Amino acid sequence: MFQELSDKLEATFAKLRGRGTLSEADIKDGLREVRRVLLEADVNFQLTREFLERVEKKAVGVSQMRTVSPAQQLVKIVYDELTAMLGERKEGLKLSSVPPTVVLMVGLQGSGKTTTAAKLARRLKAEGRPVRLVAADVYRPAAIDQLESLGKDLDIPVYADRSTTDVVKIARAGLDASRRERDRVVIIDTAGRLQIDDEMMNELRRLKEAVRPDEILLVADGMTGQDAVKIAQGFDSALGVTGVILTKMDGDARGGAALSIYGVTKKPIKYIGVGEKSDALEEFHPDRMAGRILQQGDVLTLVEKAQGAIDADEARRLDKKVRKEGMDLSDFLAAMKQIQRLGPMEGILKLLPGVNAKMLKQANTDPRRIKHLEAIVLSMTAEERKKPDLLNGSRRARIAKGSGRPISEVNKLLEQFRGMQKMMKGMKGGGRMQFPGMR
Repeated sequence: MFQELSDKLEATFAKLRGRGTLSEADIKDGLREVRRVLLEADVNFQLTREFLERVEKKAVGVSQMRTVSPAQQLVKIVYDELTAMLGERKEGLKLSSVPPTVVLMVGLQGSGKTTTAAKLARRLKAEGRPVRLVAADVYRPAAIDQLESLGKDLDIPVYADRSTTDVVKIARAGLDASRRERDRVVIIDTAGRLQIDDEMMNELRRLKEAVRPDEILLVADGMTGQDAVKIAQGFDSALGVTGVILTKMDGDARGGAALSIYGVTKKPIKYIGVGEKSDALEEFHPDRMAGRILQQGDVLTLVEKAQGAIDADEARRLDKKVRKEGMDLSDFLAAMKQIQRLGPMEGILKLLPGVNAKMLKQANTDPRRIKHLEAIVLSMTAEERKKPDLLNGSRRARIAKGSGRPISEVNKLLEQFRGMQKMMKGMKGGGRMQFPGMR
């Protein structure tokens, strides 16, 4: 996500950082390069022009400060304007004071609307809000089956009626069921088309009138760039959408849709889809996303991920055991498994400040690595795990053979273990083995 854009902007600012002062000509040259980078990222031309005009106006007259260089001040100006372009502040889901909150999901076919409806339902359920899905796509083959299957996997009720193709009737009946069961939120999955047409919009208008939704969320494929912006304009003029969910953002290295959609439509991006798994839906924070684009990291999102993924009780138990008895290889494996729950290592590293594509390439982010580590540790005897000093050459060779991994990986694991063991010893005096989410 945004990798191409991020790397090119970083290269541009790196040139400016090498200069002690910035003249007006330097700023113009730098912004000319930023303009090229934004247009290559498929950002709307008019928005790019207005963005650069605002940056240039603020940047002219930036002077040398004792603690902050002109180049750093320019990056801060670009960060502020990127945040404004992306929507200024986070816009969450608007929940009705009288439940259930009705969410109408709209979009073209192939944008990921049905899976996104299920992801949103999962997220709301995890927040403690009983939620129901309504299958109102009666045209796409197996659309109802798909939603029911997703609902079953997530233990979320799905209302469906195969006896009729009257979507208004289905939506009303689903809403009635939601009221009876005292759900907090009902999400209605509607049919998509290959393109915007009158028939589609008339049906959605009838649905809107019948269920009076609190939110009309447009689900758009982020990889379609400026087409996603045009689609948003079309749906908004016909229905008055309240927000946007951009899908497939994990596969879009440019990010033109995300950078353009708010500026053109003034409709906030509320969530982004960042993968195929049911939990791969993130709240959209304009300020955090601007930080990611400028390689300043996104530590707040990393902490939130950790709080949701790490077992606090297990982390406390591990901390207590390590402080009392020291760390052994079983503890090391348990700690690595806790970290694995945060998701793919590449995704975690991208949230850290200063991490770029080159660094990611050099890092070993193979998702199978924890499995390999586990195979090595489980090939040891209980005594060897407790007393790693027993692992001489012949024992290491046996472990390598038993785990199906090269002996170099066994050696590397032990080297990493000793490094962590040393760090833990240094913390024994008063520190803790602290995982996010622990109290």
